Amino acid sequence: MEADRAVAEASLVDLDVRLANARRTLERTRTLRAQELVSEEELDAAETAVASLEAQVALAKQRIASAGRAVEIARQNVENCVIRAPFAGIVVSKDAQPGEMVSPISAGGGFTRTGIATVVDMRSLEVEVDVNESYIARVAPGQRVETVLDAYPDWRIPSKVRTVIPTADRQKATVKVRIAFDALDPRILPDMGVKVSFLNESSDSTAAGIVLVRRDAIREGDQQSYAFVVADGRVDRRAVRTGRDRGADIEVIAGLRAGERVVSPVPAKLRDGDRVSVKQ
Repeated sequence: MEADRAVAEASLVDLDVRLANARRTLERTRTLRAQELVSEEELDAAETAVASLEAQVALAKQRIASAGRAVEIARQNVENCVIRAPFAGIVVSKDAQPGEMVSPISAGGGFTRTGIATVVDMRSLEVEVDVNESYIARVAPGQRVETVLDAYPDWRIPSKVRTVIPTADRQKATVKVRIAFDALDPRILPDMGVKVSFLNESSDSTAAGIVLVRRDAIREGDQQSYAFVVADGRVDRRAVRTGRDRGADIEVIAGLRAGERVVSPVPAKLRDGDRVSVKQ
């Protein structure tokens, strides 16, 4: 397209030169005709040459304009082939393959792709969970949440409820809740398995003196729960009172103090007063 426009522009330059020469010839012919040194036919031929070249110049300008519009259309077609995401992110999957048809609207068949790639905005990751209808009254926007990824079971991520979707799933009897992280981390990836614990004022371990321990550190026996506390290289069996489950942990309401070491998991043969060594 651009080559055609360049040829048309070059031909216009040649026509302008020829037209200027034809006009000079016409002026001389008119002067000579006034002196009756040339015939009327030669004057007519000079005028015809000028008119013909003027028409050719006008046609060349139209061709240049047409070629320019064709170039603009071609550039727009090239621009339409550039794929732009509506936001900055990372491509996590490429859905379309070379040679496939791509359209924003499904054609009703299996030969047209409506998506080219999946893009994730890593700055907007959040957790989406289904909460049973029986417990949704205990959940409120802004409520503190403790999030634990299946890939990192010892990493408790501070989070909070972003919003409660105002609709329920009739078949599952659940309501969808979105949870936002207090701070993002490169270890958090899309579609990871996650467990969440909704917290409230009574479950604040600092305010209520509650201690969190691994669930497998608590044993049941004699109608009471107990844990083995490590002190001076030996274990001390300590009766405890437990509270709510918090992911992989459990609340200990009484019987333990913050900072005490407990055995986890508890071996079946461990007894009160047994010697133990602490693995760092």
